[in-house]
Amino acid sequence: MGVVSFAQESESPVAPGRLFKALILDSHNLCPKLMPQSIKSIDIIQGDGGVGTIKQTNFTRGIHIKHRIDEVDNEKCRCKFTLIEGDVMGEKLRSAAYEIEFMDDGEGGSICRMLSEYETVGDVVFRDEDIEEGKEKATELFKPVEAFLLANPDAYA
Repeated sequence: MGVVSFAQESESPVAPGRLFKALILDSHNLCPKLMPQSIKSIDIIQGDGGVGTIKQTNFTRGIHIKHRIDEVDNEKCRCKFTLIEGDVMGEKLRSAAYEIEFMDDGEGGSICRMLSEYETVGDVVFRDEDIEEGKEKATELFKPVEAFLLANPDAYA
């Protein structure tokens, strides 16, 4: 068993508050509309969207993941959540935790910082390819939301 951590940073011309609202607070409504080819639905299983809320993301290829919101700071545009169920859990991962923060870049846009921490099962080792694949999946979610916000300047304002 080991712990693997990595950080990822992305820049965006969209203000931090708008990205936070769209990607974090309202992802269950927005993401399935923007990415129907990959996300069937995001359901709130328990809670009201705040700390303790459990969301289930149902993918079109028939799998799902569940995550629990551990912390939400609307003023700092920051959240923490833990993956609690999904196809990646069990064989390779014991747990996966994420911290995402959207910060002002000083020019009207934002810097998105994501810290990921994975606790592996047994002697499982993450390869560089595994980490890159995870980063690509995060970008696949980020870019369509960013494009939507750029095309709709009043959305999530």
